[in-house]
This record gives sequence, structure tokens and C-alpha cells, in this order.
Amino acid sequence: MTAPAPAAVSQGHPQRWLILGVICLAQLTVLLDNTILNVAIPSLTRELGAATSDIQWMINAYSLVQSGLLLTAGSAADRYGRKKMLVAGLVLFGVGSLVAGLAGSTAQLIAARAGMGVGGALLMTTTLAVAMQIFAPEEQPKAIGIWAAVNSLGFATGPLLGGFMLNHFWWGAIFLINLPVAALALVAVVILVPESKNPRGDRPDLLGALLSTIGMTSLVFAIISGPEHGWTSGRVLTPAAVAAGVLAGFAYWESRIPHPMLDLHFFRDRRFTGAVAGAVLITFGMGGSLFLLTQHMQFVLGYGPLEAGLRTAPLALMIVALNFTGLAATWSTRLGTPLAIGLGMAVMAAGLLSVATLTGHGYPGTLLGLVLIGAGAAVASPAMAHAIMSAIPPEKAGVGAGINGTVAEFGQGLGVAVLGAVLNARFATLVSVAAASLPAALAEAGSVSERTRITDAFASGLESSQLVGAAAVLLGGVVAAVLLRRAERVQPA
Repeated sequence: MTAPAPAAVSQGHPQRWLILGVICLAQLTVLLDNTILNVAIPSLTRELGAATSDIQWMINAYSLVQSGLLLTAGSAADRYGRKKMLVAGLVLFGVGSLVAGLAGSTAQLIAARAGMGVGGALLMTTTLAVAMQIFAPEEQPKAIGIWAAVNSLGFATGPLLGGFMLNHFWWGAIFLINLPVAALALVAVVILVPESKNPRGDRPDLLGALLSTIGMTSLVFAIISGPEHGWTSGRVLTPAAVAAGVLAGFAYWESRIPHPMLDLHFFRDRRFTGAVAGAVLITFGMGGSLFLLTQHMQFVLGYGPLEAGLRTAPLALMIVALNFTGLAATWSTRLGTPLAIGLGMAVMAAGLLSVATLTGHGYPGTLLGLVLIGAGAAVASPAMAHAIMSAIPPEKAGVGAGINGTVAEFGQGLGVAVLGAVLNARFATLVSVAAASLPAALAEAGSVSERTRITDAFASGLESSQLVGAAAVLLGGVVAAVLLRRAERVQPA
């Protein structure tokens, strides 16, 4: 009488691959908006009269709201239904995109971007949670690999799509293009995606949601403010102190209530802590290094935004190729999760080392580094995401996705801040000018030889920062592999 049930579960949802395509389409709308705005900065400055502070808030309003709400959004999806939250996320993101595209002032655009961040948080958590629900355990690594490949595709195509749109339309088009994609995804989600939620129906942890949102938003704000205002400035120390106090209060509250939003016992699982540690360091190294590499391509090598995007595309294309063909999932299964993560991050570290040491010899050295980074990330990133999600009960899949997204946002923000600080320190040491940035230093240069000296100093700073990134990724691989291996040894007992 009970034999058919396990078979049905092992097969997953009958339309699981079509549903995966739908949720990846929803995910793509969020990912494109993470990078597409960067290429529109000159147009916004010219047409809206946006000051530097306005531009910063246009970018940061989206990332701050999204990163601050990821845990809360994941918890809401588990309690109220992942399909409902997916629909709500698409609606909010679409409405925000419409308002942003038609904004007539910087204040309207900043507010619209914040609204899009709310929708983005809901989409980032529910898409991964739904994927974990509709696939059987043996197919989950491949499904997560495809989900991760779409992430990379969105990261790579954002600047390219933005550059194309700005060459043919006005700046608002980069937001309005989200509308047909969001509408198509909304219809498909309503028709195809099954509803799922935590069957226990735990009481909502409203105080925990408030504390996590304030704490994470303050932490991310401190990280992104550090490079510009200085790490010892009040603009950084104040939100950092708020983040430390509020997150400590969050941890205390979660350990005391019967139905916590984030069960702190998850961190006793070596598989979970190993995957989280590796995920922080992989995004630290890759996010920070690629951010600085794109600056090097534009400021030093003289490429435009579109050409720089095309020249960094091989990284994303490698991730897409290995995950869509299933090769990365196959290798991960054969190697085992600990070895797959360790080896993948070692290959990524080798790629960052290539970028650090060979960039000065032309694009081929950079291309080699990008290919190695892509190959390593294609294996390591989905394996870590799967390890995080597998260490959490299925009914808490939304919270697991929120943790995965929060870790990625935190690691990337920290990587940009810390590696940027390494580059700036090295650059300031080699260049005896008062300018605070490479463009300002080049503007003050009075001769060709002086410009060459300045660009060489920036290249030296880039090399130092990339080496730090390579060391961080390699360390992350070792830590994650060791902890995951120990967890595997303990688990049978």
C-alpha cells in the first residue's frame, strides 16, 4: 500500500523542467537589474541632473532593500506559500520597473528602485525554494546548477543589454524592458508552478523579521560606505555598531522563541557551516575581483562599457555551458561535494592568479583567468548552494534560500569593499597625488609619461587585490571541503 509513494517522490513534479524554466525567467529579471543600471549612469547624470550622491542611492537603494529583506522574504514564503510570494515578487518588481522607467526626478527613481528591491528579495528566495520542492534529491544538483547558470547569465548580459538599449532608446527603456518579461513569467507562474509551504504553519516571527532586516541593511550599508568615506568615519562606524547590536539581539531572540525564523541550530551542522563559509569567500573573491577588473578594462585599457562587458562574458559563458549541459553536476556527483567544492575553488583561485599576473601582458592572460574562474565556479557554486539547502529541512526551504542569498550579497559587498581598499592603498602608495581615484589622477596628469605611471600604479594595485582575492577563494575551498568532509564522516553515525 505504501510502495508507490517513494516512487512518486523520487520522480519529482511531472512538469519540473518546464517550471524550472519559468522560475529562471523570473529570476533573470532581478539579475539583469543588478548590473544594467551601471551603464546608464552618464545618461542619468545628464538627463535627470543626478548628482554623485543621487547615483549612489539609485544603485544602493535596490541592493540595500533586497539584501536586508532576504531572510524575511524566505520566511514569509515558507509560511504563506512560495507561489504566492513568487507572484507578489513579480508584481512588485513589475510595478517598480514601470515607475522607474517613467520617473521624472531622482527622488522618484530612488523610491522605485527601493520598491524593486522588495520584489527582488521575494523572487531571489522563492525561485530556489520552489526548485528544491519540485525536484527529487538526485536531480537537485543539476537543477541548482541551471539556476546558478542563469544567475551568471544575468550578471554578464546586464551591461550588454543596457548598452544596446541606450544606443537605441532613452534611459527609461532599461527598466521598461522588465515589464514584458515579468508579465510573461507571472502568467506562467500562475498556470504552472504548484503551491508549497511549511505544513506546520509556525507563528510569524515579526520581531525577528524586523531585527534581521534592520541588522542586515545596516551591515551592508556600512560595507558599501567604507571605500568612499573611510572605515573609521562616522558614516561607517555608526551603521556597523547598529548592525552588531541589532544582529546580536536577533540571535538572542531567535534562540529563545519556540518558532524562530532562523533556527540557530543549523549552524551546529558542519555541512551547513562549511558551505556558508565557502560561499562567503567565493563571492568575496569573485565579486570583488571582477568589479575591479571591469574598472581596469575601462580606465586603463580604454574599453567602453559594452566592449568591457563582452570581454568578461567568457566567465559567464563557461558557467552556463558546464551547467546547462549537466557536466558540472556530473563532476560534482562523481567527486563528492567536499572534493568538488575544494577543487572548484582551487581552479577559481588559479584563474584569479592568472588575472593578477598576466593582465599586463594583454587580453589572452585575462581570458585564461576568466575561463578558469568560470569553470571553477560552475562546479563549486551549485555544490555549495545544494549543501546549504540540503542541510535545512524541506519545510524551511525559503529560509534556506534567504540564507544563501544573504551570504552571496554579504560576500560580494565585502569583496568589493576590502579588495577595493587593497587596490586604493597600493595605488596611493605608488602615486604621489592628492586625487582619490584613477579618473581624478589621470585628469591631473600633465604628460603622457605621468599618465603611464598612474595607470601602471593602478595595474599594480589591481594585481595586489587579485592576489588577496585568490588567497581568500583558496582558503574558502579548504575550509568548506574540510568541514563538509568531517560532516560526511559523522553523518552515518
